[in-house]
Amino acid sequence: MASEHSGPTQPALAVSEPLPKRIGKYELVRVLGEGATSMVYLCRDTFAQRDVAVKVIPQSAMQGMGSGKLMNRLFTNEASLAGLLMHPHIVQIYDASVDDDHGYIVMEYVDGGTLAPHTKPDRLLMVGDVIEIACKCAQALEYASGMGVIHRDIKPANIMLKAYNEVKITDFGSAALAKVDIDATLIDGIGTPAYMSPEQHLNRPLNHQTDIYSLGVVIFMLLTGRGPFKADNIAGLSYQVLNIDPPLPSEFRREVPAALDKIVARALRRDPDQRYLTWAQFIGDLTTLMEGATALPAHGVFETERFNRLRKLAFFSGFTDADLWEAMRFSEWESLPRDTVIMREGDPGDYFCILVSGEVRVTRKRRQLSVIRPGECLGEMACLGSPGNLRTADVTVSLAAQLLKIPVVAYQKATDACRISFERVFLRVLVERLIQANTKLAMI
Repeated sequence: MASEHSGPTQPALAVSEPLPKRIGKYELVRVLGEGATSMVYLCRDTFAQRDVAVKVIPQSAMQGMGSGKLMNRLFTNEASLAGLLMHPHIVQIYDASVDDDHGYIVMEYVDGGTLAPHTKPDRLLMVGDVIEIACKCAQALEYASGMGVIHRDIKPANIMLKAYNEVKITDFGSAALAKVDIDATLIDGIGTPAYMSPEQHLNRPLNHQTDIYSLGVVIFMLLTGRGPFKADNIAGLSYQVLNIDPPLPSEFRREVPAALDKIVARALRRDPDQRYLTWAQFIGDLTTLMEGATALPAHGVFETERFNRLRKLAFFSGFTDADLWEAMRFSEWESLPRDTVIMREGDPGDYFCILVSGEVRVTRKRRQLSVIRPGECLGEMACLGSPGNLRTADVTVSLAAQLLKIPVVAYQKATDACRISFERVFLRVLVERLIQANTKLAMI
C-alpha cells in the first residue's frame, strides 16, 4: 500500500530489524509491504475484532527540509482523512497517531494485490472488467470530490483489486483538501509523472478534473499494457502530455469498442474545458457503455450496471452507496419468466425480494390481493414477523421479472446501518399498505 512519489526519498526501512509485538494498541501479525519511507504491517485490532493494515513512517523520514517536509505533509494529509471517507470503493482510514519514534496510519485491510500487474501486456483484463473497474473508481472519486478531497495520485498501484472486480482506492497522502487553504495543499512534485494531468505538469491549481485525467490514463494502461505517451525522461514525457494528442486504445487492442475509445479520449483532453467537466458525465458514459456492451466481465455480469439499476428504484432511494453495495453482496439476482411462482402460501418465510423489473401478482385462494411493480418489496414479513412464520399468500410472476432475492439469514448478519436502511423502507411500506387496507374496508 505504499505510495510512489516523484520527490527525493529516504532510505528504505530495514525489514531485517526485529519486529515489535505491537504498534500502539494494535497487535502485529506480519509485514505486508515495504516502501521507500514506510512499512505496512498486518495487525489485529483486538478491541474492534478486525484485521487492519498499519502504515508506519519513522520520525526521521518526516524531519528536516526538503523530502522530510514533503513526507510530513503527506502523512498529515492522509491522517486527516481518518473517519472522513466512508465509501465501499475507498480504503477506509480508522486511526492515526504520532509518537517520538514514528507516525502510523491504521486503515482497512484489503486482502488482495493492486491493479499494477494488469498493466502488463501478458496480464491484461477483459475489456468488460476494465469498464466496470473504471466505473467503480469513478464513483469513489466522485464521492471523495463531494467531500472536498482530490486524490492527485491516481494510478494502478493505488487501486487495490480483489476477486470479481472489487476495487478499493488507497493512498490519499497526496490528496488536496478543499477545507484547507489551497496554497498549503499545492505541493510541488506530487503525483506520478506518467499519470499526471497537464495541470499537474504545469504546477497549476487543481480540481477534480485532474483525477479524471489520471483515471483516463489508468484505463488506457489496463486496456493496452502501455501508457498513452512514451518518453525517456520526465521532460520528454511532459512535452508529449502538453503538446501531443494521445493515441486511441483500439490502436493497440482491436476489441476495444469505439465508444470506449471516445470515453478515454475525452478523459485525456489536455484542455480541462474539453475534458469531462463532472464525474457524473464520466460515470454516465461508462454506464451507457455497460448497458449496451457485449464484452462482459470475466464473471459474466456487470456488477456496476446492477448497482446503477437498483439505485434508480424507489426502494433504495434512501440508501447510501455503502449500504446498497452491501445489500448486493448478500443478495441473489434472479431473472424469472411469466407464471413462475416466487412464493407459496404455507411455505417458510426465509427470504424476501425487491422487484427490479416486470410485474408480479399476490393472490390468496385464487383471489388477487395486489400487484407488485418495480421498486416494491414482497415477502418482507419474513424479516419483520416471528421466526418460523409461514407465507400467507401466493406470489406469481405476471410479466417477465428480475428481482433481488435476499435470504433472511444473510440479512440478519448485515451491518446495523444497512439493516436500518431496510427497516425504514419496511416501516413506510407497512404504513402505506395499512392505509390502503383501511381505504378498502371503508368502501365495503
